[in-house]
Amino acid sequence: MSEENKEIEENGEVVELEEEIKTENEGIKISDDVVAVIAGVAVSEVPGVAGMAGGFAGGITEVFSGKKNLAKGIKVDIADTDVKIDVNIIVEYGSRIPDVAFEIQNRVKKAVEGMTGLNVEEVNVHVQGVNTDIVKEEMTEESETSEESNKEE
Repeated sequence: MSEENKEIEENGEVVELEEEIKTENEGIKISDDVVAVIAGVAVSEVPGVAGMAGGFAGGITEVFSGKKNLAKGIKVDIADTDVKIDVNIIVEYGSRIPDVAFEIQNRVKKAVEGMTGLNVEEVNVHVQGVNTDIVKEEMTEESETSEESNKEE
């Protein structure tokens, strides 16, 4: 906490006043995991994101705990009041990657700054893969309908 002494003149006498200036988040330590969960929720709401690309340990934790790890695929580095966030994602096939990445950067920055008061310096988006399950499903549906039409002839 910073203290500032002020002098005012009152009836010809000098009186010193001690004034405490409090800054936002002073004395509050926000965990990296908390910021990672906030960022994870923001990323999961972006259209075009198929999922998060996490490590092997994160996947095992989800299997044994039965809970979805919202911080999976997110690395947070907090220095004083500045934050750097790395997001590892898997995009949906057909999504425009630059648009998805830009939307992730905006939403993560807004969510983290709004909820924590920390200054987000960087949001780095790393695309780890493309989810092609939708394409496979469409291809199997098309082949099934063409087989059915061939049987009718």
